[in-house]
Amino acid sequence: MSCQDWPEPIVRVQSLSESGSTDIPDRYVKPPAERPVLPNSRINGDDEKINIPIINLAGLDGGDENARREILGQISAACREWGFFQVVNHGVRHELMDDARENWRQFFHSPMEVKQAYGNSPKTYEGYGSRLGVEKGAILDWSDYYFLHYRPCSLKDFNKWPATPASCREVIDEYCKELVRLSGRLMKVLSINLGISEDRLQNAFGGDNIGACLRVNFYPKCPQPDLTLGLSSHSDPGGLTLLLPDHQVTGLQVRKGDNWITVKPAKHAFIVNIGDQIQVLSNANYKSVEHRVAVNSANERVSLAFFYNPKSDIPIEPVKELVTEESPSLYPPMTFDEYRLFIRTRGPKGKSQVESMKSPR
Repeated sequence: MSCQDWPEPIVRVQSLSESGSTDIPDRYVKPPAERPVLPNSRINGDDEKINIPIINLAGLDGGDENARREILGQISAACREWGFFQVVNHGVRHELMDDARENWRQFFHSPMEVKQAYGNSPKTYEGYGSRLGVEKGAILDWSDYYFLHYRPCSLKDFNKWPATPASCREVIDEYCKELVRLSGRLMKVLSINLGISEDRLQNAFGGDNIGACLRVNFYPKCPQPDLTLGLSSHSDPGGLTLLLPDHQVTGLQVRKGDNWITVKPAKHAFIVNIGDQIQVLSNANYKSVEHRVAVNSANERVSLAFFYNPKSDIPIEPVKELVTEESPSLYPPMTFDEYRLFIRTRGPKGKSQVESMKSPR
């Protein structure tokens, strides 16, 4: 793949970070209204105590019905009030989580010629990248990333996955397999909490024929973190996102009303959030939520975002059981392929993407 498919020459943010410059290029400076309020520069630190819910899944599949009901209730409240929550005791081995993150950290610290061999293009985004959207002259985010497909199997191509470090492909494969399993468990919970049959959302996604992909984000140190963002405000276009954060370095910020809350990751937790496709299927009973990433001058940060998506060519619309005279369908049918193309041409735009899909009243 060639970098020439992008509208401008690609600049690796990691190279800018390592150049020693004390100023970031103008291309990365956000308009004042979009700049982050960094946690350490806050005058009123009250929201330092606020965090997205942390939910223990240990009793979800056990025999204790009361414990199960309690967990279902916690997830229901988190979906409606936040659109985000953290899960612990989720069944994924902690060693695998740590191995996955560290393998990717090693990849991003590989020599540039090793990484450039996987340089991506806007056609599929698969591989090593440094920008989203193809708008010429767009203000860019302070991050590099690696994007790869895991499902359907026809798109899974080991040759497009890093061969460095040596265990990387094997670890990624096992990690993604575990996250497909965990996502399936959570989809059942969301269905039950919506009052529909437990396999309803999964079937709307295509049953076993779902889509799944991984985007690994690398946020290098930034000399002027108050002027830029690692990832601009957006809601996730897909179904369900499971994020493995860098538990030692904060950065993810979630919109709650008019405020941005900096998420404090629990160790070996996954951060789960609702994507636009679940908002559509649930007829906006569950809403995807804007989030963004702040960077800092002292530490780099690595995070792994696993996206669990509908099969790309199935029309997605509100499930019939949730459409009534009082709650008419809010969205016309659109396939995930069509929606993804719509997003990619525009780049991150807060919540405007999914809101613009609403059926005219």
